[in-house]
Amino acid sequence: MHIPDGYLSPQTAGGLWAFMVPAWYWAGYKVKSTLSTKQAPLVAVGAAFAFVIMMFNVPLPGGTTGHAVGGTIIAIVIGPWAAVIAISVALVIQALFFADGGLLAIGANCFNMAFILPVSGFYTYRLLAKGAAPESPRRWIAAGAGSFVGLNLAALATAVEFGLQGDLFKAADSSALYSPYGLSTAIPAMMIPHLLVVGVIEAVVTSLIYIFLTKTNTVMLSNYDEIKAASSFKLKPLIVGLILLLVFAPLGLLATGTAWGEWGTEDIVNEIGYVPEGMANFAGRWEGILPDYAFPGSEETAAVENDNGNNVSDASTEAGANVSAADANSGEAESPEPISLEGVWQSTPAYLVSGVIGMLVVSGISVLSIRMLTRNSRKRETLG
Repeated sequence: MHIPDGYLSPQTAGGLWAFMVPAWYWAGYKVKSTLSTKQAPLVAVGAAFAFVIMMFNVPLPGGTTGHAVGGTIIAIVIGPWAAVIAISVALVIQALFFADGGLLAIGANCFNMAFILPVSGFYTYRLLAKGAAPESPRRWIAAGAGSFVGLNLAALATAVEFGLQGDLFKAADSSALYSPYGLSTAIPAMMIPHLLVVGVIEAVVTSLIYIFLTKTNTVMLSNYDEIKAASSFKLKPLIVGLILLLVFAPLGLLATGTAWGEWGTEDIVNEIGYVPEGMANFAGRWEGILPDYAFPGSEETAAVENDNGNNVSDASTEAGANVSAADANSGEAESPEPISLEGVWQSTPAYLVSGVIGMLVVSGISVLSIRMLTRNSRKRETLG
């Protein structure tokens, strides 16, 4: 999930930024010794894949949604540290262009999805696949298991980050300042759907891609082997696959509801009866260029603006956003209608345009990043 601004305290968000800065530096250092400039397009494809697959929302128990990330299969192909860079680029672009995740929360989102997920998923895969022949089924099973472990560890980290806010950061009247959910609520709310649904989807997708690569692009599965690079790879099938993935991405619009913990301030008011003061101070400050992958001025964008708290009543602002449940119910908008096929059809052009823009930007930045990191590195056996 993408944590929005306002759910994490500045201490938590800043601490995770502080962790990710040296993590990004270390990732860049490792990339210099494991990749070559010619492999930059492969990293770009990995970043674009992460961006697009996160546009596929799936319905979860409780009326929320979730999505796969693809971090482990990306790490298997380009290495865990290049995956850290690739997925981080995707997450930053999602936050800047589409307001999918907060700006202050970029460090937290990258820590969860771009660090914990690919690194733990990759090394779980390596441990389980150790000694297995390249064609052995144990390898694709290990890849799926690694992705399941990586995604759920990322979900657990997110739940702990949320839960600490509710338990540690409180106003003078003991109400929540940021996320209002403690550990006892956040952990089961995050882990049950990820263990039962999202993690399984991540594992199945990873295993299927692994099997596909063993049939069409076997050399890519040995690309990251200590400091050695494979001798060649086929990029065209991956690009075709990305295009097909993007074409079907609007199917994610059929999943109703919002990911747990990504609610706007209006939803929070309806849920707990008030907007936490700290959340009101940070939520909705940045709306993105194409908010929620919709065209500016569209009905979808208006709904996002309302959810981000732009229309919270003046009374709630003057009172430190501590709106009573009665006040909230008297002025709240009508409940949104279930998503229809007609609504999905109307939203599809903006979703596809957003996907194309996101893929191009993410791919371009990834290529530039890898080329800058590897331009002065020693010559080694390279792809292509």
